[in-house]
Amino acid sequence: MLNEMVSRLQAFVGEVQAAWRRHLIAVSSLLALFAVLAIVPLGLGLWGATRIFTGLPDEAAIGRMGEMDQATAVYDASDRLVFTIYKERRMEVPLERVSPNLLKALLAIEDQRFYDHAGFDVVRIGSAVLANVRRGRAAQGGSTITQQLARQSFLTPDKTIRRKLQELVLAARIERTYSKHDILELYLNKVYFGDGLYGIEAASQGFFGKHAAELSVDEAAMLAGLVKSPSSYAPTISMPRAVNRRNLVLQVMRDHGDIDQATYEQARQAKLNLQDQLRIDEPTGQYFKEQVRRELVDRFGWEAVYQGGLKVYSTIDMSMQSAAETAVDEQLKQLDERRAKILASRGKKGQPPPTDPEPLQAALVAMDPHSGEVRAMVGGRDFNQSKFNRAVQAKRQPGSAFKPFVYAAALEAGFTPASLIEHLNDPIDTVEGAWTPEEEHATGDSISLRAGLRTSSNRAAVRLLQDVGIPKAVAYAKAMGVGDVPAVPSLALGSGEVTLESMTAAYASFANAGEVPRPFVIRRVEDRSGTVLFQEQPSTSRAV
Repeated sequence: MLNEMVSRLQAFVGEVQAAWRRHLIAVSSLLALFAVLAIVPLGLGLWGATRIFTGLPDEAAIGRMGEMDQATAVYDASDRLVFTIYKERRMEVPLERVSPNLLKALLAIEDQRFYDHAGFDVVRIGSAVLANVRRGRAAQGGSTITQQLARQSFLTPDKTIRRKLQELVLAARIERTYSKHDILELYLNKVYFGDGLYGIEAASQGFFGKHAAELSVDEAAMLAGLVKSPSSYAPTISMPRAVNRRNLVLQVMRDHGDIDQATYEQARQAKLNLQDQLRIDEPTGQYFKEQVRRELVDRFGWEAVYQGGLKVYSTIDMSMQSAAETAVDEQLKQLDERRAKILASRGKKGQPPPTDPEPLQAALVAMDPHSGEVRAMVGGRDFNQSKFNRAVQAKRQPGSAFKPFVYAAALEAGFTPASLIEHLNDPIDTVEGAWTPEEEHATGDSISLRAGLRTSSNRAAVRLLQDVGIPKAVAYAKAMGVGDVPAVPSLALGSGEVTLESMTAAYASFANAGEVPRPFVIRRVEDRSGTVLFQEQPSTSRAV
């Protein structure tokens, strides 16, 4: 009896323990379920936040946001803009040098509460959401100027929720880092206006041929209207769309109180007078520009030239450059005609003409003989077909153009213009045997220096070289900057090879009292803030 009672008691205890264990498991499961329900959203939130903040720029990067690519501007000898070198065509300008008309137009159409929000406009975002819901598509945006600046500076154009949230975060950071004045200035210098024009100054000059400070109401409205979609509203793409967009901006400006009804009507009737002072085709002076570009890259590096916004003051005279290119073109046409006649005559004689002959080339350098400033440079027939600059890169035999150097050496050695050069018909001893130069001018056996130079007599030049001494003539040639020339009798006839630029500088000595100028194409280089980075110091060397 006692044993049976003990057994029942043990069974009861076992059931109680089992039930307790079941309750513990149930409670644990319930707690686990609550934990999962709480942790999952928290984890998702942390994961989402991590994704939003991953890849965003740090405070230092935001502080450097004002460092933008700027085009290098090249000015002529009269300090007029003639060329630009760029990765992005941009010309930075302070906000104080932007027309108030443009500021009013931009804020009216892009961000009317710009001075009231802290980076993003909740009212505008809500209005955009409602409008998009009603239309069933993304028809209206809610981005402020600060958000646009954040997107242009750091983000991709992807239309995703993550990118939009990143945009809001960055906009708030930018507002904490910069003043409203600085944000607006950064935006106006960074925003793209279409047609390769970045920033308000480049857009003003590129579309209207004037500085940003000079924009009228109608011009300002058109440029402000381009920001939303430059590829659609640019007047160079569609004038009707550009006018319609401008008129919409004017209407918003009127409704916002930025302009009165009379100004609105007048601006709305204004015709768009496009005048490009920046995106010129630059058909003139391309060889000169390329020489400037090469020297700039060698001195300052590619990034500084294409992105640094340098101001380069060159030596080019555009009227002389145009005349030089016309002269080269006319001379080549004459040579082409003579060449065609020669080839035609060969065909009549049964001689096969050369197949597809290479086009003839020519080069020209015009230089101030006193300073060495290069006023004009032509390096070939057509820069677009051949960028090889024959004025500075090609070495050619100067031929009879070398003879004056021989005569200069003779005058330095004590000869006078009346001195006689004799034995013109006697052969010259060379390593290859006796040599008598061909002659078309001198008929006798002697001639004066004056007559020999005037008639460009071959025999007179070669004989004079012998009388003066080849080493002395070579030394004079080097002193005049024509480079290394061969110490042979044919040197008098220009058998050495020199560049056209060095020959021009050497000839300049005859107009500069015997001083050879050092040729240059860049007078001064400044950085974007006006600090002088390079200043050319004209120099000459005594040769004669």
